[in-house]
Amino acid sequence: MLLYMIRHADPDYEQGTITPEGHLEAAALADMLEEQGLDHIYTSPLGRAVHTMEYTTQRLHKEYEFLDWTEEITGMYQDIEGIGTVAPFNVPGEFIVNQEPFPTHDNWFENKYFHQNEPLMEKIAQIKQGSDQLLEKHGYKREGGRYRCLRPNKDKIAVFCHGGLGVTWLAHLLQIPISIAWSSFWLAPSSVTTVLMDQRTEQWAVPRCIELGATSHLHKAALPVKFRGLPTI
Repeated sequence: MLLYMIRHADPDYEQGTITPEGHLEAAALADMLEEQGLDHIYTSPLGRAVHTMEYTTQRLHKEYEFLDWTEEITGMYQDIEGIGTVAPFNVPGEFIVNQEPFPTHDNWFENKYFHQNEPLMEKIAQIKQGSDQLLEKHGYKREGGRYRCLRPNKDKIAVFCHGGLGVTWLAHLLQIPISIAWSSFWLAPSSVTTVLMDQRTEQWAVPRCIELGATSHLHKAALPVKFRGLPTI
């Protein structure tokens, strides 16, 4: 199975949709996904994801389903002296990697910028549960860090979601400390991250990222990559 984790196109946050440039991105993305072919399509209920997704569903003449847990991580901002107000997934890496002991899968949340942030922990738990339920629905049941193959398949599944949500979800799939994923990865608007359920034995598969934040559809359409959510550019 291939999972396409897609960040929405260039956003108009104030209007809850995508910009005129974002519509061009979404159309170029639909061109590429039409060539790839999709078996199942899901989306965050937020407008910027839905309006990106609609280009693909109309092109492929396919139905879609909402996944409420794929909404962006919002409302949990931190005020950092000298930096300003940031979302958890935008806390500068310098405040994450200086932690001792170094952040791991089991202790990353002990950093003072995440510690005792109950809404954040609840959202992450929701993402993990939603991810596990989605993959089990499509034939792969999580047990520890690997997945039991209930119904091995070659389906292609697209989920239209968000940048911070996507990186958090990827960290769960790959067993990476979430704060390290936040400070190390960034997903461009309309980019596609591809995760393969890599099955080497009869019983088990392990998620393997084979493409991160791909923007080939933008290059093919002669469209620039927008650096939304990357304040240093």
